[in-house]
Parts: sequence; C-alpha cells; structure tokens
Amino acid sequence: MNHSKLKGFLYGLATSVTFGLIPLFTLPLMGKGLTSDSILFYRFIAATLALGLMMVMKKESFRVHWKDIPLLIVMGLFYTASSMFLLYGYEVMGAGVATTLHFTYPIFTTLLMLMLFREQASWVTWLAILLAVGGVARLSMQGTELRLDPWGVFIVLLSAVGYASYIVSVNKSRLKNMHSRKLAFYVFLFTALTFTVKNSVQGSFQPLPDLSSVGLILLLAIAPTIISNITLLLAVRHIGGTLTSILGALEPVTAVVIGVCVFGEAFTAAEGIGIVLILAAVVLVILTSRIKEGVETVLKRIRPRHA
Repeated sequence: MNHSKLKGFLYGLATSVTFGLIPLFTLPLMGKGLTSDSILFYRFIAATLALGLMMVMKKESFRVHWKDIPLLIVMGLFYTASSMFLLYGYEVMGAGVATTLHFTYPIFTTLLMLMLFREQASWVTWLAILLAVGGVARLSMQGTELRLDPWGVFIVLLSAVGYASYIVSVNKSRLKNMHSRKLAFYVFLFTALTFTVKNSVQGSFQPLPDLSSVGLILLLAIAPTIISNITLLLAVRHIGGTLTSILGALEPVTAVVIGVCVFGEAFTAAEGIGIVLILAAVVLVILTSRIKEGVETVLKRIRPRHA
C-alpha cells in the first residue's frame, strides 16, 4: 500500500469515528428543548467562525473564483440536506437506528459514480458494501424485527442521498483540489446561511439555555463537523468517494458504543454480529488491491491446469 492510500484510509477512519459522535452532543441538546433547526444553526455558525478564525491565524486566503460560488452553494445545500434530515430522523426514531440507516449512503455514492461517471466498482468493493449494509441492518434489529418507522426511514434516506451527493461533488468537481479548510469553510458558511434564513422565516430562533449547551455546541462544531469534514475531504482526495463512503461503516459502530456507554442502551448479540460484519467490510476495503491481486494470481495458476 502506498503512502497516499494509507493516509486516505486513516483520514476515512477518522471521518467515520468523529461523525459518529453526533448523537453524543445532539441528544442532550434535544433533551434541553432545542429543535433540530436551532441545533443546526448554532452548529454551523460555530463551525464557520471557528474555521474562519483558524484560517486567519494561519494567514490563509479566503479568495475564491466567482465561477466556483454556484458549485459551493450546491455543495452547501447537499451538506445541509444531510445534516437536517439526519436530525429530523432522530426526532422520529432512535438515534442509533437513524445513524445506521444514514449509512446507506455508500450505496448511493457507488450508484451515483456509476450512473454519472461510468465508474465501475470492483467485486471486492461491492462485497464490502453488502457486508457493511448487512452489519448496519443487524445493528438496527431488535429481536427479529427492525425498529423502523416508515416516515423516519424516508427522512433518513434523504439524509443519505444528500451526503452521497456531497461526497460525489467533492470527488468529481473542479473544487477537489481546493484547500480542504477553505472548501469546508464555504460549505459551512452557506449551510449556516441556509439555517439562518430558515429560522428567520419560521421565527424559530431559540437561545441556548445554559453554559453546558454552549459547550455541547462547541464540541458538536469541532469534532463531528470541522474535523470530520476536513478529514472527509482529504480521504476523498486520496482514495476516492466510494472507498471513503464504505469506511463510514464505523459511524454506526461509534453510535452503538456511545448508546451503550453513555445512554445505557443494551448491547445485543445482533449488534455484536453487525459490528463484526462492518469491521470485515472495513478490512476488505483496506485490503482491496491485495485481495484482487491474490485472486488474479490464483486464477492464472489454475487456468493452465484446466486448459
């Protein structure tokens, strides 16, 4: 494995783990009475200001070409849809189920890459996707029945489509080579503006109730927003959108661990099986090239014997 791919895998793993921390910070805020729109407004305002301050301290340029602005807005809308519908899903169904259903985005990512760019996924990649989705399904099981609400499923699938569209946009647009902090800053900025307008029209602005809520918003802005988005952009740059999205399988694993350790949820055998399947998918992704080379070598050795 070359150095670039190794960095891409590490960035992808960091993205999935930090993104899976969303329930840890959002559920307590919801428990304090804050709506999804208010949480998202504060989350992206804080992330934009923090990232902007970081760029000022590092003396990085904010300049972008005017031709890039429409594309940045579209990417911001995709990211907005992903964040908004995921939190709406939390309100309709459990956080663990919503987070795991959101993980169907690797399928949408792969299909978009195939339909729009004719980019074929290898059999190893599809096997990894099937294992990951199977693991996600097991994580969503309670006994023998899925804990699924039809409306909640639809909402969270919209979140998955939005996130997949964002990944594909990052991977295939001319903004792919823009500095990751600058690109993330403008995505956050347009997302924050979207929720500012939405809350203004609805008249639904809510003040943060206490200092602990301020701390939760800052943590939400840093770990599963700034860190996860920058590492996502770097992962896509090094290993592409499809492999990056499959590595996101660790998001629901993180959510389950948080549910068990922080919120006192029971850990079932089905969840254990799901985690094993997901880890197997991650291993397949990391070893994709070696597995393909090994299978091809075996086939070359077998074919002459049967010729």
